[in-house]
Amino acid sequence: MLDNTEQKKNAGDLIPLQSLGKKGSSPAAGVKKDDTRPDYQGKIHNLQKDMIGRYYDHLTAAAEGKGGKSVYMMISGNPVELIQAFDMIPVYPEVNALQLAVKKQSLPLILKAEEMGYSTDNCAYVKADVGMYFSGCKTPFATIPQPDLILCNYVGCNVYLQWFEHLAQYSGRPIYNLDIPFSRSESGEPSEADMSYVVKQLEEVIEVCERLTGKKLDYKKLQRIVALSGETGDLWSEIKKLTRQRPAPFDAYFDSVTMMAPLYCLRGTEDGLRFFQEAYKEMKQRADRQEGPLPEEKFRFVIEGPPPWPFLRAFRDMFSRWGAVAVASTYSTVGGLWEFGFRHDPLRPLESIASHMLQWNLTNRNFLHRYQQIKDYVEQWNADALVIHSVKSCRLFSAGQGDMREYFAKELNVPTLLIESDLEDPRYFSEAQLRNRVDAFFESLEHRKLMAAK
Repeated sequence: MLDNTEQKKNAGDLIPLQSLGKKGSSPAAGVKKDDTRPDYQGKIHNLQKDMIGRYYDHLTAAAEGKGGKSVYMMISGNPVELIQAFDMIPVYPEVNALQLAVKKQSLPLILKAEEMGYSTDNCAYVKADVGMYFSGCKTPFATIPQPDLILCNYVGCNVYLQWFEHLAQYSGRPIYNLDIPFSRSESGEPSEADMSYVVKQLEEVIEVCERLTGKKLDYKKLQRIVALSGETGDLWSEIKKLTRQRPAPFDAYFDSVTMMAPLYCLRGTEDGLRFFQEAYKEMKQRADRQEGPLPEEKFRFVIEGPPPWPFLRAFRDMFSRWGAVAVASTYSTVGGLWEFGFRHDPLRPLESIASHMLQWNLTNRNFLHRYQQIKDYVEQWNADALVIHSVKSCRLFSAGQGDMREYFAKELNVPTLLIESDLEDPRYFSEAQLRNRVDAFFESLEHRKLMAAK
């Protein structure tokens, strides 16, 4: 229901692209030292930087009263195609919080939110965003505009309901809570009643946007946008399948973030499609040349959970020093699952948007479906191990990951490492402790391989 309740610097670096292909830390005993790393900053690096830079320019222009209307949304399974159809600007508080962490700006903002009364156990994304809001909405990469509409597409994370309700209260702007039922069937297929329920809400969102913008929905324009999303999703799916080969042409966790930014911020646009056309071309060429992100691919792993953004490079080095490459990741599917057959359908735009929200994104899946997704990755991408990065301040997503470790390690005999830090709050990252855990795990994995070869 609808209720009323240093400025621009390196704006294009939505994620730390400079960490790709750089030297790691000195390897542990017995690990081959690599004196050089390949230059993994191809054409898509600059293309992404330019595109995301323009996206943040649009946000700053909107904040200065020179742009269009802004809509706050979540990443997970969002209906951005509807927002694009009305020429409104999607704003993602979680992406802004992520970027603050990457630029090591998050802790003072987290502390500001805690001084306001937010608990130390609250989601660190929420606290960084709230702290930023009450610090004038100015960041090193953009000035974040006030929302004209807060569209809470409740997919998976109930914390976002309170987060967006707080933003509505602070800003005095209208909020619409899209209620997306959790996946409840064994197959994961939504019922007809669930589909109808979500489509009806999307129709209400259209009415809200029509009132805000003063114009009627152009249905053919929506179809074109949904068609662009379909083509973009197809290319993203084909890119991710390239890591099935050995060596994988890119790291499906640390390097995927380069492609996730255009996928989520620019989906449904010509720019977004052009980026993925270039990305597929570049990655396919690397695959054909049998080039990987590391000089030697010794281990292939699947990883569950988001990365510790303030320390992404250090975290990556813990794996690359062992020649370990992520060939699949669940984090790269938080905004949508395309590699298992989903495609946006321009002939049924609202139904396909509803299907994306209900079924084809990680965060609306139950644990059994998440287990199956990881199992498919391990088997189809020929992985040696599973790594689970548990996030301290994200209790909803991290709950049950201990059982996940037991299931894969004991029932499926997949070597599994469970480690913990935080995606945003630097106080919960212990580099020495994590490095020791990762080193011990890959030492045991190396020993296991040696014994199997005898």
